[in-house]
Amino acid sequence: MTMLAIRNPHEAYRRIDFDARVAGADPAHLVGLCYEAATSAISRSLHAHRSGDPSTRSQALTRALSAVTALQMGVSGAGDVPDALRQFYGAVRKSLLDSALNFDAAAIETIREGLSEISAALLAAKTD
Repeated sequence: MTMLAIRNPHEAYRRIDFDARVAGADPAHLVGLCYEAATSAISRSLHAHRSGDPSTRSQALTRALSAVTALQMGVSGAGDVPDALRQFYGAVRKSLLDSALNFDAAAIETIREGLSEISAALLAAKTD
């Protein structure tokens, strides 16, 4: 996608900022960026739903789905934690896909809260 294809200047700047942050990120930072992208996109989908904007809602759900898919693909190893993360990300992906057809604001809000909690816990663990 070229800059000319992005009609919203805010979206163009957001994309440039995100791309720059990804380019200089280590694996742990990339995970944080994926959580940030997912929660931000989910927030946009909820706002678009309340505003009656199905196109923006769909775009936001697609972006959230991409971020969660990246998180799911990044899980490595075996054991309780990796298995639980795979199961969690799979359930989140299913809910996002289901909401593309029949938007469930309560379920999407619950997902946003869960992702935010995990993101905060990861950030707290990184600073300890």
